[in-house]
This record gives sequence, structure tokens and C-alpha cells, in this order.
Amino acid sequence: MILRGQARIRLALKLQNTMKKLVLISTLLTALALPVFAESKKLEGEATCAKCDLKTAEKCQAVVKVGSDVYYTEAGAEAKALHSEICKGAKPATVEGEVTEKDGKKMLKVTKFEMKK
Repeated sequence: MILRGQARIRLALKLQNTMKKLVLISTLLTALALPVFAESKKLEGEATCAKCDLKTAEKCQAVVKVGSDVYYTEAGAEAKALHSEICKGAKPATVEGEVTEKDGKKMLKVTKFEMKK
């Protein structure tokens, strides 16, 4: 009787360890798959400041307006450079980057931009 109880406990522990490994592997695979959902886009529209122009943010942040869609830039060197071009006034621009959605907002990780003349 004692061996049966110990065998059951060992089996339960093995199953528990196996489940932990499966959860860890599935979590890692999900984390690696998330960048796949980011869509690379080339946007042509008006670049402006979310704080100074649109009054939709507490801090300065570059945004790109394409029709009725507004893409908020994620922090980065290119986004900072874009913001320095447009903080005091909106300008037409072509902006490339990865588009995702966060908290109901369209987010843009800027990889390249060009101001139109």
C-alpha cells in the first residue's frame, strides 16, 4: 500500500513538471510570434505633434494623420528626429515603420521618414 501511494505522488509530480514545461514553452512561442503580427507600412499623410497640435497627449509625441486614422509613434531615434521636424507645425510626410495596436491606439515604430516639400 505504501508503494502505491508513493508511486502516485511521483507520477503526479512528473505530470506537474511536464505541465510547467509546456506552459513555459507555449509562453515563449507566443512571445516570439508577437512581432509577426506587426505590419510594416508606408504611410503618406500629415505629421504633427499629439500635444501641441492635436491636444491628445500630455507630452510631445509625433503622430501621423492619414485621413481619419491617427498613428502615434513609439519612442525611438527616428520618432524623435521626426518630432523635431514637426513640433511647431504640421507638415506633409512619408513615414515607414511597423504598425501595431495598443490600448485601442494605432502605434507606429518609425524606421524611416521623409518630409515632403
